[in-house]
Amino acid sequence: MNYRAAKHNLIGQLRAGLSPHLLYHGLHHTMDVLRMATKIAATEGVGREDLMLLKTAAIYHDAGFLKDKHAGHEAEGCLLVRDQLPAFGYSEIQIEKICGMIMATKIPQSPTNLLEQIICDADLDYLGRGDFWKIGETLFHELQEYHLITDEFAWNRLQVSFLTAHKFHTRTNQQLREQSKQQYLQQLKDLVATYA
Repeated sequence: MNYRAAKHNLIGQLRAGLSPHLLYHGLHHTMDVLRMATKIAATEGVGREDLMLLKTAAIYHDAGFLKDKHAGHEAEGCLLVRDQLPAFGYSEIQIEKICGMIMATKIPQSPTNLLEQIICDADLDYLGRGDFWKIGETLFHELQEYHLITDEFAWNRLQVSFLTAHKFHTRTNQQLREQSKQQYLQQLKDLVATYA
């Protein structure tokens, strides 16, 4: 499998084809997920071939946004994977593993193995990071652009329910991110409590 060529090909497509309204789900998010998936994989002891599959899934996990719609973008990403990756020497078994990882990121997340757990945690890593508020704001504005949320009150209520339901899956992120995430959740709960 030629991961580098596949990555180069897809990044070109994302750069040219993603809507400028994707303030959160842009190329910067894909690169962040790739970076965090690689870091988590190192801590979790992932082997070389699985790491290549994980990195491939990370770059493709939101490629379905090339269709410029939120609903079903994971399935669209899998269609792209099945269409494009055979040309880069990926086997059918490898492609199915990659699709499993992409589909696991669909909310609510449903990972069934370590690689799926890693990509899920990488995808929502920011929930327990110092850039939580900044990144959250880009998602809020993106959802407004697509008329998926009305105002800041609705957004903060959504964040409370989302963070309450969310859990990190890997030992790495449970140790590194969970405590900060709980602090953000409490701040949001305090804020929502002030709403009339």
